[in-house]
Amino acid sequence: MNLVLDEDGAWDAKIRAMKGNAYRLPSIDFRSLLKPEGSNVYPFAFLDGGSLPTDLALLKSLAAGIPDCRYFEIGTWRGESVANVANVAKQCTTLNLSPEQITDLGLPKAYADLHGFFSKDLPNVSQLYGDTATFDFKGLNQHYDLVFIDGDHHYNMVKADTENVFNYLLHEKSIVVWHDAAYTPEKLRPEVIYGILQGTPAALHHKIFHVSNTQCAVFLPEGFSETFILNPPETPNFAFEISLNIKPVS
Repeated sequence: MNLVLDEDGAWDAKIRAMKGNAYRLPSIDFRSLLKPEGSNVYPFAFLDGGSLPTDLALLKSLAAGIPDCRYFEIGTWRGESVANVANVAKQCTTLNLSPEQITDLGLPKAYADLHGFFSKDLPNVSQLYGDTATFDFKGLNQHYDLVFIDGDHHYNMVKADTENVFNYLLHEKSIVVWHDAAYTPEKLRPEVIYGILQGTPAALHHKIFHVSNTQCAVFLPEGFSETFILNPPETPNFAFEISLNIKPVS
């Protein structure tokens, strides 16, 4: 724990050197971005390595607000995020290391085979394979309305993935969401935040926000005026009502 805190302090210092000691990433109230179409999260496995239900509701809500949304994500894992978005988007593309690349890293075949579990048979989801460090993003020759960056969360890869997304995948109204920009909804992750800031053109930094009650940061091309600064522990000003409906999977 002390090592993590020391590392966070070092990344915080880099952010302060870049943006000034007074800088703190502003937050947006989750309710401001939630749409009814995004409030029903399915599928969700409640297993390790996934997103929070609110993270998926955020993605689904953003996609639902874009007519004929074209969605791109980096990092497939079990396919929960892309499967949720596929319920409201026209076309979805997800990029991940191939099963062979995963096992070449010494990871179990069972782990490799789980990638795309929920999304592999969806008709509007295309699975791409590759390492984002070498992947030809320009070669996609495609712009997307909503992009989700959820790959390697170390600084150098967050920066590189962000640069590639902004250089090759966006149009003037595209929205970008980064996962794991916070350890928890109340604790931002400085290494990831610094990678986001370094990978995004400086002129656009004022359009990057943390979304409350999620582990996500978001780039909104039109900006957002009603923001606040996290001051944990936060006093809740609303609560969620959750109903669990269990469905079998094939």
